[in-house]
Amino acid sequence: MNDMTITDSPFEVIGADRPGRWLVACDHATNIVPDWVHNGDLGLPPADMDRHIAYDIGAAGVTRKLAALLDSPAILSRFSRLVCDPNRGEDDPTIMMRLYDGTIIPANKDADDAEVEERLRRLYRPYHAAYADLANKIDDPVICAIHSFTPRLRGRHPRPWEIGILHAGDDPLSAALIDACRAEGWCTGDNQPYAGHLPGDAVDRHALQHGRPNVLIELRQDLIADAAGQTLWANRLAGILSQVLKLTRL
Repeated sequence: MNDMTITDSPFEVIGADRPGRWLVACDHATNIVPDWVHNGDLGLPPADMDRHIAYDIGAAGVTRKLAALLDSPAILSRFSRLVCDPNRGEDDPTIMMRLYDGTIIPANKDADDAEVEERLRRLYRPYHAAYADLANKIDDPVICAIHSFTPRLRGRHPRPWEIGILHAGDDPLSAALIDACRAEGWCTGDNQPYAGHLPGDAVDRHALQHGRPNVLIELRQDLIADAAGQTLWANRLAGILSQVLKLTRL
């Protein structure tokens, strides 16, 4: 879109010197299309660029507030997941979506390998290099990935969950977080609205492959679409995350 430009970096780091153990990450923070990608326009109308297909609605606001409450650093992407998806491995065929939730992405439909490589080189790899550098500077880091999900995909059943915790296999921190969320009375998904992690995704790359404790939190986007909802859920999560980390002694 013509009003979507990227300035100096494909990522934003907040509070790099904060002392907390948590590293809060938002892989799908924005719907920005860099001006060098088809003149900043993927060929979609603004209404589609404002949908969940382009970014995780509300996730960036929760990430900023949550990281501050945890006195911990955060990293956020500064490019749309439709340009290339930082929550996919480089060899994942969905790293650049050509069709998403029934919508064809015109600028991606005929993109060749050279164009994909340029997006990886200028956006994806710098984001992950900064993510890795930030994690390496934290003493015994705990990764917390924040995402949001649409209440309903086209042609699918409504999703009742308020929050979902995604995990790979038996994970004590995720299990404790699920129990704590359910104890609060929240409709909590265990690997819902979708399952676990993908090989090479951001949590796999920066947490699982290093043996680092981690949680991946999915919030239903209608609950965090405005600043009030983002503040509410950041406050809720900050207390519970601190509680379960202490409980599990990781």
